[in-house]
Amino acid sequence: MKKISALVLVAVCVLSFSFAPSEEVGSNQVIETIMSRRSIRKYKSTPVERAKLELIAKCGINAPSGMNAQPWAVRIVDNKDHIDAVTEVFKGTNPHIGKDPSFQNMFRNAPAVIFIATPKNGSGQIEAGLMGENMILAAESLGLGTCCLGGPIHFLKNDKGAEPFVKLLDIPENYELLYAIGVGYPDEKPEPRPRDASKVKFID
Repeated sequence: MKKISALVLVAVCVLSFSFAPSEEVGSNQVIETIMSRRSIRKYKSTPVERAKLELIAKCGINAPSGMNAQPWAVRIVDNKDHIDAVTEVFKGTNPHIGKDPSFQNMFRNAPAVIFIATPKNGSGQIEAGLMGENMILAAESLGLGTCCLGGPIHFLKNDKGAEPFVKLLDIPENYELLYAIGVGYPDEKPEPRPRDASKVKFID
C-alpha cells in the first residue's frame, strides 16, 4: 500500500492548538466544532441515520478541488451484515483480535464506514483529504464521532479473502482505496491531546 501523503494527513486530521479560543472568536460555531472534535474509537451500537450520512457525504463532496475535477469516489457502508462478513475474514487472518471481548468489527466498531478512493496515478489525494475533513467536521456538528482509518484499507487491498468486499464497493477501475472514516454515536469522550503551537510561525 502506498503511504498516504503527509499533505493528506494534514488535511484530514484536525490541528487544534493547545489554547482556548480567544474572545475575538466568540461563539463561532465552526471554530467550536473544530476545537471540540476528537478521534473516537468506542461507539454505541446505535445505527447512524441515512439522512445524516447523506448530509455528511454532501458536505464532503462540496470540498474544493483543482479545476473542480472532484477526483474522488465515495462509498458508504452501513449494512451490518457486510461489515460483519469482512470482519470475519479479518479475524481469520488476525485470530488474536477475536480474544478481545470489546472487539466488534475491524473499523473500530463503528456502525458505518465511509470509504474514499482516488486515482491510482496518485492524483487527487490532497482533494480527498480536504473532503475527509469536511466530513468529519460535519459529523461532529451532528453529534456523531469519527475516526480516520488507514490500517483496514491496507488489509482490504492486500488480503485475498477481502476481495469480495472490495468488489462490493464498486470502485472505478482506475481508482484505489485511500482511507476510510468510521462513523457512529460516541461511547467515549476523550480528553484533548496537546498540540504544538510552535510549529506555526508568522513570516514578516
